[in-house]
Amino acid sequence: MNRAVKIFLIFCFIIIFVPGQCQSDWKKETDTATYVNTKGTLPYRIFIPDSISNSEKIPLVLFLHGAGERGDDNESQLLHGVKYFMNDTIRKQFPCILLVPQCPVSARWVEVDWSRPSHKMPLISIPLQQVFELIDSLILVLPVDTERIYITGLSMGGFGTWDALARRPGFFAAAMPVCGGGDEATAHLMQQTPIKAFHGNLDHLVIPARSVNMVKAVNDAGGNAECIVFPKLGHLCWDQVYSDVENIRWLFSHKREK
Repeated sequence: MNRAVKIFLIFCFIIIFVPGQCQSDWKKETDTATYVNTKGTLPYRIFIPDSISNSEKIPLVLFLHGAGERGDDNESQLLHGVKYFMNDTIRKQFPCILLVPQCPVSARWVEVDWSRPSHKMPLISIPLQQVFELIDSLILVLPVDTERIYITGLSMGGFGTWDALARRPGFFAAAMPVCGGGDEATAHLMQQTPIKAFHGNLDHLVIPARSVNMVKAVNDAGGNAECIVFPKLGHLCWDQVYSDVENIRWLFSHKREK
């Protein structure tokens, strides 16, 4: 093997194995855990920054995944969107506790048909009830700033985001539902929470009107909501949302009123 080839191969080795270059490295920085109650087991991943002091309170971000990431492997829920919150630059700018629970295959964050033009809020789903209980328990043992608890979710998680806002009025400091929908009759329960919703105009799985109508209902009830519709995108619009640092900045800019 000549010297030029050796140098080239060494260079390639360095590029491939430089720390931080592997896209899945950030996953190893999250802790794997489960929440168990009488209804069953809820797997979840959680990231807690190492650099926080004992007296410091930091935000908590709840991320609700979509239908395709359901299961019990405690990994699939990291597939979409989460990596942007785990980006080194974002983590330095907006340090937070990141909570990513995993819904079982047999359930949904909210038990409704996503293809319908509207729905009425059903009884709370078991996984979402477990998520609420989990957050309440984490607040007791972690340095969570309860005035800066945020929620976001995509697709099935977008529905879960709207549903969570209705079930815990005023609990979340801000919300970003992506290609989801909610019960418009519950919009008055969300007037205290700033909401920035997103949808792809070409979405044929969840019609854009689901987001548009919810935002209108919230604003008609005296709330503060806006809807961004991407004209050339379909259902898979979440990378466009979470890769935009201005959306992340918007989320963290809000603080719940006492």
